[in-house]
Amino acid sequence: MSASPLFLVLCSAEHEKIQMGAMIASIAAVSERPVRLFVSMNAVFSFRKDLPDDERYQGGEFSRLMRAKKAPDAITLFAQGKMLGDMSVHVCSMALEVSELGLDDLVEGLFDGELGLTKFLADAEGGELVFL
Repeated sequence: MSASPLFLVLCSAEHEKIQMGAMIASIAAVSERPVRLFVSMNAVFSFRKDLPDDERYQGGEFSRLMRAKKAPDAITLFAQGKMLGDMSVHVCSMALEVSELGLDDLVEGLFDGELGLTKFLADAEGGELVFL
């Protein structure tokens, strides 16, 4: 019996939430569980390709600790999950429109395209949905 897909929604720019999403997604994907990631709202800004690593995330004490201890970067974890497992990453079309960003403004090679929330939620009916 194959595992049901995991649908993750990232809507916060908080480093800790993006990092947890990256850890959950990458581990699930390499454990042969399909992962569908949907990036929206403030999380979109953390995926801009023009951001230096030290400006990519905002967060609290745990964010500071992860940086000091050189924890694996969330963007790297998402990329590894895509490379080693069944993971797709889509950005919310409404979030792109409102933020005046385009796919070309986001981390190269990570996104599979734009997607509307209605379509994402319809797809998620066949799996487990998690909001971070």
